Amino acid sequence: MDNQIHRGLHYFAFTLALSTFFLLIVGALVTSNDAGLSVPDWPLSQGKLMPEMVGGVFYEHGHRMVATTVGFLTIILNIWLWKVERRQWVRRLGLTALVTVVIQGVLGGITVLYFLPPPISVLHASTAALFFCLTITLAFVTAPGWVHFSETLIQRYRELLASGRVELKLALCNFLAVYAQYMLGATVRHSGTVEGTKAAVLVTSALVSHLIGAALLTVLILYVSRALLRRVKDRRIVQLMYLQLGLLFTQLLLGLGAYWVRIDPAVQVQPTGERVLIATSHLAVGALLLATSLMVGLRMTQTVVSKDEEIPLNATLAGETL
Repeated sequence: MDNQIHRGLHYFAFTLALSTFFLLIVGALVTSNDAGLSVPDWPLSQGKLMPEMVGGVFYEHGHRMVATTVGFLTIILNIWLWKVERRQWVRRLGLTALVTVVIQGVLGGITVLYFLPPPISVLHASTAALFFCLTITLAFVTAPGWVHFSETLIQRYRELLASGRVELKLALCNFLAVYAQYMLGATVRHSGTVEGTKAAVLVTSALVSHLIGAALLTVLILYVSRALLRRVKDRRIVQLMYLQLGLLFTQLLLGLGAYWVRIDPAVQVQPTGERVLIATSHLAVGALLLATSLMVGLRMTQTVVSKDEEIPLNATLAGETL
């Protein structure tokens, strides 16, 4: 019965992670459609709980509705964790996710009330990615294969890094680099474009930084992939590495497309469907790339610990038996 309870908790955490990914896409649709100020007030929308869903209001208020749903799911997850989860560090991780999503909601309100200030908008997007990573981590650590992790994940990871585990150091660098590049992408997205009018003074430096970051990240991922594929024998990690490579090259192509269709948005009365599709897909694939890099590190941590302590590997994600 205890195993069934934890498996149900794991599936719920997995659902929260999927819902958060959907929320990121919905948020991208807001910026891609230039609908950020379609609803100029907060927390109400045009003074109502449910305004007429037309034009940009559909995207902006729809984003708020999905965000509220994700917030409620996070609350439910925390209640479930505190009732059935015996590991205190997992309960604290859930609480951290809850605090993060609350901060995320407040930042979203500030962006509206202060007319989309680029620094707050970038922080809003970066915090969203952080929350997404927290939900993925919760989906992992609530799986049956993690019940032996009595120490905090951070403490265990520090111990493994101190022991000279090169593969874990590479995985950590890989994840941090992808997250940094995601933040640079958020800066470009919320600062405008080369010929745009929104925060035009920040655009050139943001775009150049993003392009340089993309080049450096490509080199890093290729190097890390080559090194890990030589060192690691775990089938799931190998699959994740190949998935990451595929996402990387897809992301590079979408990045070129996103730049091409947004060269001169100032002359466009409304964002074209092509621009919206490519820009939104660019963010979605970027989020998947971030998620994959995190999963490589988490799976590798579990593999190393299981091998050292002779613990059999079990499921790590909903629907998987490893």
